[in-house]
Amino acid sequence: MSVERLLKILSDGKFHSGDKLGSDLGVSRAAIWKQLKKVKELNLPLTSIKGKGYQIEGGLDLLSGTEISSNLSVDAQYLLSSIDVEQVVDSTNNLAMTQALARQKGYVCTAEQQTTGRGRHGRGWVSPYGSNLYFSIVWEFQEGVSALDGLSLATGVAIAEALSELGVEDVNLKWPNDVQHAGKKLAGILIEITGDAAGPCQVVLGVGLNVNMPKSASGTIDQPWIDIGSILPAHPTRSHLLAALLNQILPMLQTFEQEGFSAFHKRWDARDALSGRQVSLNLGNEVVTGRVEGVDKSGAIVLRNQEGKLAFRGGEASLHR
Repeated sequence: MSVERLLKILSDGKFHSGDKLGSDLGVSRAAIWKQLKKVKELNLPLTSIKGKGYQIEGGLDLLSGTEISSNLSVDAQYLLSSIDVEQVVDSTNNLAMTQALARQKGYVCTAEQQTTGRGRHGRGWVSPYGSNLYFSIVWEFQEGVSALDGLSLATGVAIAEALSELGVEDVNLKWPNDVQHAGKKLAGILIEITGDAAGPCQVVLGVGLNVNMPKSASGTIDQPWIDIGSILPAHPTRSHLLAALLNQILPMLQTFEQEGFSAFHKRWDARDALSGRQVSLNLGNEVVTGRVEGVDKSGAIVLRNQEGKLAFRGGEASLHR
C-alpha cells in the first residue's frame, strides 16, 4: 500500500479509525501505522485521538490529473504534449531537465512537494507538501539563447493575467521574475536552458505559486510573501489553479516563439512594480542605482541616473532606501 492512497482518504479532514482505514485499503492495522509514520514525515498536521482515529486538520487539496485536464482550454490541450503529477521530487525543474531531450515540447511536470526547490541564484524555494503549486514546462526554441530575451517577463505577464481571470486583482511584476501582490512575493519563475546556445535549445520553465502556505513552513522565507488563500479565501482548487496558469502560459510560449518579447512588452509595462521608482541594481561585482524607466524591447531593465540612460539584462533590483 502506498501512502498516497492513505492521504487521499485523509484529505477530507475528517477522523478515520485505524480499523476503518485498514478495511478500506485492504491492509492490516500494522500496515496503516507504518504509512501514518510516513504521513508525519511529510510534516502534515496529523492528529490522533483515541476512540476517534486519525485526522489531517483542515484536510488536503491534492493535485488531480483528471481535474487539471478537464479545466484546460482547447488551445492548452493542443499545446500540452503530456503531464506528470508526482508526489515528492527534489525539484520539478530537475525532473523536467532530465526529460527535456526525450519529451516533446509542451511536457509539464508538477509535484505535491519539492525537497530541494530552487529560486534564482540558487536560493531555496519553500515547498511544503500539498500546499502550493510547483511545476515545470519543457519548450524548444530553434533560434538559440538570444531568442529567449524577456521570456521570464512574458511568463510573469501570463501568470498575472491568469490570476486576474480568477479574481486575484492588483497583481504586479517585479523585474525580472517575481509576481507580487501588495509588494509581497506571490510567485517566482526559474528558467534553465540545455542544448545549442546558437541553435535549437530546450527551455525548462519552472513556476512556484504560493497557494496555502502553512505557517509552520514559512519561517525560513527571507522576504515578504503572500499566498492566494490570503488574497482570495474562497479560491479554486490547486488543480484548477494549475490549469488556469497553463491556459495562459502554454499559448504564451507559442506566441513568444513566433514574436518574442515584443508581443508582451506593453502588458508588462502595465504591471511593472518598479517603473518610476529609485532602485539599487546588484550586478554581483557592483551596485548601480537609478530611477526605473521600464524595460526595453528585449526585456532589459532601463535605469536613468547621473550617467544617463542605462540598460541591464541581469542583476537583482531592490527599492533604494
